[in-house]
Amino acid sequence: MIEAELKRVIQDFPDYPKPGIMFKDISPILMDMDLYTKVIKTFHELLIDLNIDVIIGVESRGFWFGPAIAQQLNIPFIPIRKKGKLPGAVFSKTYQLEYGTATIEIQKDRLKKNSRVLIHDDLLATGGTAKAAAELVSLAGSQVVGFAFLVNLTFLKLEQNLESISNNIISIVNYK
Repeated sequence: MIEAELKRVIQDFPDYPKPGIMFKDISPILMDMDLYTKVIKTFHELLIDLNIDVIIGVESRGFWFGPAIAQQLNIPFIPIRKKGKLPGAVFSKTYQLEYGTATIEIQKDRLKKNSRVLIHDDLLATGGTAKAAAELVSLAGSQVVGFAFLVNLTFLKLEQNLESISNNIISIVNYK
């Protein structure tokens, strides 16, 4: 099963980026293109029936898999970036992190109104970043039809932070 294979390569770094946080490093997946391909194919299988118009990936690790998933689904990929990284007019959203605040942005002219959007990021912990991304989608006049994460820290039991937006919360690796 791919989940077990991924758990063998994902590395834990305790107390990073601050004490009490167990950082899940997914970068070893990028060292194994066969495993990377399995991840993309798995996401394709899990997402094909959602009738998605576009995938939005959150900087930066949402860029590692998001474009390849979009390519498999033959749909566009739109990046959400940290404040000040995108040219032109943008929608912005500031939100709370476990260790501070952050602001993310999307270009106003990229997402067509009434699009069916999947938000992709590497990991679901508190859901704050995904929720902020969903608010950007709403500002652009579109609908979030699902979320896709490589890793879900299900032991935090914070998926309910996203369920009011979409019940389609998909993950490949779950830490219970």
